[in-house]
Amino acid sequence: MGNEVKCTVRMGKETSEGKALLETSEILFRGGFRLKIPFASVKSAKAVDGELRLETADGWAVFELGPAAEKWREKIVHPKSRMEKIGLKPKARVSLLGHFAAEFLGELQELLVFVTKDKVTPDSDAVFFAADSQKELLGVQKVAKTVEGATALWIVYPKGQKSITENDVIAAGRKTGLKDVKVVGFSPTHTALKFVLPLDRR
Repeated sequence: MGNEVKCTVRMGKETSEGKALLETSEILFRGGFRLKIPFASVKSAKAVDGELRLETADGWAVFELGPAAEKWREKIVHPKSRMEKIGLKPKARVSLLGHFAAEFLGELQELLVFVTKDKVTPDSDAVFFAADSQKELLGVQKVAKTVEGATALWIVYPKGQKSITENDVIAAGRKTGLKDVKVVGFSPTHTALKFVLPLDRR
């Protein structure tokens, strides 16, 4: 999940206190008004005297973030790639369960990752399990039994759906005895939660 900061934001003639959230591909603000600014739409980004100043198509959005301003600017200007966020290394071994977009498959290919589809190979560095509903989460129980050593199980699920929430995914993973250790924005539409075996079971 992104970083959340209570702050004051100015946009045009409007000023409001609220919460700013730095996601992996956009910045959100919820207060007297709401903002959703995708990184790709930002024309320029500056950090000046504790203010993050973003030039957008609708004008300047100014976030009073204090010391965090420069860090947020850096993440907006130089966002991490999906592979960097996930932490996959070249020539890693990956097992895919469920449907994944062609873009993700292409990124794995570029990284020279060894990919197995529809089953888990014993020497996998990471297993990606796609779940679009709570019903599909039931499959986590079986998949978790294949996780060994430091293998990571990533459960990838849709954002903003009532049919499957972050709490549902966390509960499904923990029920198997795995530990949730990381969450990343997998794509504009999906989130990924990472689960691993506790150290005392490796």
